[in-house]
Amino acid sequence: MEMEIESRDEDLKSMLPFLPLALRSSILFWPPQVVETLKSIAAGPDQSGVNSGEAFFYSISNIRHYLSLSNQRLASSAQHGYVLFFDKLMSKTESTQWFGEVIPALGNLLLQLPSLLETHYQNADQLASKGSGKSKTSLRLLASQVAGIVYLSQELIGALLACAFFCLFPVIDRHVQNLPTINFDYLFAILYDGRSKMQENKIRCIIHYFKRICSNIPMGFVSFERKVLPLNNCAGNFCCPKANFWVNSTIPLCQFKVKDSGLIEDQTSGALEVDFANEYLGGGALHSGCVQEEIRFMTNPELIIGMLFLPAMADNEAIEIVGAERFSNYTGYAFNFRFAGNHEDKQEIDSLGRRKTFITAIDALCSPGMRQYRLEFLLREVNKAFCGFFDQSKFNQYESLFLESGQDVTDHTDTSRNNLSVRESTSDSRENYFGTSLTPERLDHKDDIGIATGNWGCGAFGGDPQVKSIIQWLAASQALRPFVLYYTFGTKALQHLIKVSEWILAHKWTVGDLWSMLVEYSSQISKGQTHIGFFDWLLPASSKTNSCCFS
Repeated sequence: MEMEIESRDEDLKSMLPFLPLALRSSILFWPPQVVETLKSIAAGPDQSGVNSGEAFFYSISNIRHYLSLSNQRLASSAQHGYVLFFDKLMSKTESTQWFGEVIPALGNLLLQLPSLLETHYQNADQLASKGSGKSKTSLRLLASQVAGIVYLSQELIGALLACAFFCLFPVIDRHVQNLPTINFDYLFAILYDGRSKMQENKIRCIIHYFKRICSNIPMGFVSFERKVLPLNNCAGNFCCPKANFWVNSTIPLCQFKVKDSGLIEDQTSGALEVDFANEYLGGGALHSGCVQEEIRFMTNPELIIGMLFLPAMADNEAIEIVGAERFSNYTGYAFNFRFAGNHEDKQEIDSLGRRKTFITAIDALCSPGMRQYRLEFLLREVNKAFCGFFDQSKFNQYESLFLESGQDVTDHTDTSRNNLSVRESTSDSRENYFGTSLTPERLDHKDDIGIATGNWGCGAFGGDPQVKSIIQWLAASQALRPFVLYYTFGTKALQHLIKVSEWILAHKWTVGDLWSMLVEYSSQISKGQTHIGFFDWLLPASSKTNSCCFS
């Protein structure tokens, strides 16, 4: 019991600078003035006077004063943004419900935050025992280069998001830890400054989430995991794969399915869904961003709370989130994004109380230009995707295949080993590794989870969509995923992706075969020896129709 208390205190200590609560004798609490203000808000607008955006922001300012946050200034137009949304953009009917029902419920939820956190830390060891042996699962700062997992109840996430909505999180030390924005002040300030429908509809998604949880608090769990491939000093673990590893891989390429229409989040194959992430989780979700990652964070707001304790990702890291519930439908993209009403999430629940929604956040190179064809950056991208796609649940399969291959786990030279780190997980906390001597008949993909992805690192990031599609295929195959479900979003450069993937699969290429071809093409384009796209370069002339152009 004493060791459990020490572990709990250590984890809590890492989070205290980033929480609005005080700690005394190992007990979390709100300052008395905050309690009185929240009780007044919880009692309803007749007692609190919080019946408008202006009054609401005044209460926010009072609470921040009692928390000694007044010197940590909010975005300059935040107050105007709150007033604009709640007093002008919200209808009278919506406003009456919001201030009469939702705000009081949020006040009550905030009052419960200390006890919800206490319960969380008390139950963390029990949850760890149920899911991952000795692995930690409690809320803590998941620092860079430290693999780990955090389990949070949806109720606790709701209370923490209410803190963000009330702008109660301290921010002064966040930049030191490379933590992204977490309070909602910029979300509202940008609404006022830009007056865009896009920003208004982002906020409508958040408001809808709070309406939903205040009428019926969800009781499931969400897990947030930092995955790491160590770069050096592996000390018995495997390091991040080097170029020779990919060249020598004999793993067969997995199935590749192309979708010219539809959305990743609407897939029904039970796949791991790729978040085209910023290195800072969430990207511009709480600012003015509104592309793939930001939209996902609006429709599944529970994802936002990962921004509280997950610092920026390094090149050898990924973040996997399981269980985030979807609350909103939407239409459009970027400036045309619009909230489209309620979404009833019907995903099944796993044994740990999480929805079977699997999301992996991997950040691609931004504006890579010609450097994306250099070997070091090809390697960076394929290892980033591999880190995001690795499936911890396959440990036993990897272990048996590795042992039969007879390779030495202590050999960390630049050879054709697959080098993978220890990471805390829901399935096993042991060292994880697997060899490359796999054949199709050795891979049992029954009940396996594939990858649902698309133009990762393209679009605003400027990557080559043909090269990026191949990189993700290589990474998914190496991670022993059974299939890739690829959404092209109608991208012209990928109009022949089906033909190319079918041709490659028909020739039974391995990961090493396709990687070698990609490296050769990239070398030629870097030297100016070719100027055509990878697909056109790859396929022999006899496989093309007279009218076909792949570039």
